[in-house]
Amino acid sequence: MNIQLAINQGAQILKNKSYLNPYLDSEILMSKVINKDKKYLLLNAQNKIDDKNLNLFQKLINERSKGKPVSYLTNKKLFWNSEFFVTEDTLIPRPDTELIVENILNMTKNKNKLSILDIGIGSGCILLSILSERRDFYGTGIDVSKNCLKIANMNASNLKVHTRLKLYKSNVDKFTLGKYDLIVSNPPYIKKHFLKYLDKGVAKFEPKIALDGGLDGLSEIRKVIKKSSELIKKNGKFILEIGFDQKNKVINLLNKEGFYINSAQKDLADNDRCIICTKI
Repeated sequence: MNIQLAINQGAQILKNKSYLNPYLDSEILMSKVINKDKKYLLLNAQNKIDDKNLNLFQKLINERSKGKPVSYLTNKKLFWNSEFFVTEDTLIPRPDTELIVENILNMTKNKNKLSILDIGIGSGCILLSILSERRDFYGTGIDVSKNCLKIANMNASNLKVHTRLKLYKSNVDKFTLGKYDLIVSNPPYIKKHFLKYLDKGVAKFEPKIALDGGLDGLSEIRKVIKKSSELIKKNGKFILEIGFDQKNKVINLLNKEGFYINSAQKDLADNDRCIICTKI
């Protein structure tokens, strides 16, 4: 079988399952299997694919047809200006989360040697994207998952920012190290009983610990706000990602812990997505 026919067959299987981009998914998985880019696929569409690679490709198409996200099948996700290694231990970086990076870079244009804490670093996409753009900033990341920390460290090495990064395995409640100019967090904020209604790829494959915000969706946010109020320097900036319907409740929590609200930023779908505030 040639490359083009295999891609077409894979796309048809995914189309039958009503996936949004069946052909693109099939192309990406073929690129993964034969370790070639899209340009190669186009120029060599009639080349035969050997049985070993064909079997692997069909296995990946089968996994994708069951809902497994393409990013977990390829272990790759583009975020901001870089490609991040991801596994099922980490949340897949979302385009909406790039809003946080954009805002931080805008507010730190004229700043030097800032120390940044990322609470729940995951794959490292937020903090490492900032460190790669700001060459004299220093980062600290914490996470409860040992595997997440390994992946964040790997991504830091790939982006050549590992010498400016410290990682700690810690629950947010127990972390007491240092004082920071800027704190950022994308904590779990989905209500527990809503988890089962999420997209199949998210509900079935992404780590529950990175999604589950407790009964009201705010249990982890409360902890992050309280701890951030202790770890942040006076006049330090705190940027927090939130659920689309949580703005007013989160602002009340922030006010109680001595934060002044600078702005609430909307995402690509015009939903409230992150809050920027200052410790007063």
